[in-house]
Amino acid sequence: MMLPFRRRKAPEDAPAPSVGEDVRVYAIGDIHGRDDLFAQLLDRIAQDEAGRPPLPRLLILLGDLVDRGPQSAQVVERAMELARSGQHVRFIKGNHEEMFIAAARGGAQAARYFRRLGGVETLASYGLCPDAGATMSDEALAQWMLAHIPRDPIDFLDDFPDMLPVGDYLFVHAGVRPRIALDAQTAADLRWIRGDFLKHRRPFDKMIVHGHSISEDVDVQPNRIGIDTGAFRSGRLTAMGLEADRRWFLQTGA
Repeated sequence: MMLPFRRRKAPEDAPAPSVGEDVRVYAIGDIHGRDDLFAQLLDRIAQDEAGRPPLPRLLILLGDLVDRGPQSAQVVERAMELARSGQHVRFIKGNHEEMFIAAARGGAQAARYFRRLGGVETLASYGLCPDAGATMSDEALAQWMLAHIPRDPIDFLDDFPDMLPVGDYLFVHAGVRPRIALDAQTAADLRWIRGDFLKHRRPFDKMIVHGHSISEDVDVQPNRIGIDTGAFRSGRLTAMGLEADRRWFLQTGA
C-alpha cells in the first residue's frame, strides 16, 4: 500500500546555521578575471574585520577566478600570493578552472570549450593577441597554452578541492545534486550544476553557499545562498561574512 506523500516542514524554532564560535568566515563569489575588483573587495574585508572583535579568519574563494574579465593572470597571481602569505585561505575549483587546466595541459577539445566560455580574455592576460586566440585551431591553441602558460599557476588551480564544510555550511562552486548525500556528490555536479539545484526547495544537510549562477544581487534561499553577482560585467563582486549564526554581505560598487 502506498502511503500519501507528506512534505516535511522545518521547525519554526530551528536554529540558524552556524560556522561555529571560533572562526570568522569571508566567502568571495566568482571573480572572473576582475583583479581590480578582487583587490577592492579584499580591502573592504580588511576594513570590515578591523571593526569587529579579534577572531581567527578563514577566507574562501568559490572558484571561477579566470575567464571573461581582462585580468585572469593577475587574479591567479594574487590568489597565489594569498596562499603563500600564511593566512588561512581556501579555494574551491570552479568549472572555468576545470576547462583552463585541461586546455593548458594540451587538450584540444578542452581548448575549444575554454575559448567559447571566456578563455580568449584569459589568454590575452597571458600575452596571446585576442585575434589569434579567437581564430587559431583548437590544436594550435592548446599547444600555445602548453608552451606559454607557466605550470605553477596551473598546478595551483588543479589542487583546489570541490567542496569545503564549515560548521553547518557547505561551500561549493556550483551547487549539489538534490537527493544525493553530500559526501557522495560528483565533481561534475559540484562544478557545473544549475537547474536541479536552483529549483530544489527542500533543505540539504547543510546550508549551501555557492557561485556559478549569476543573480542581480545576493540570492538568499532557505536552503542555499548564491553570491555570484556577475562581477565581470556588473562591477559588483560580492563577499559574505559569517560569524557564529550571523551573516552579512560586502560588495564592490557597480
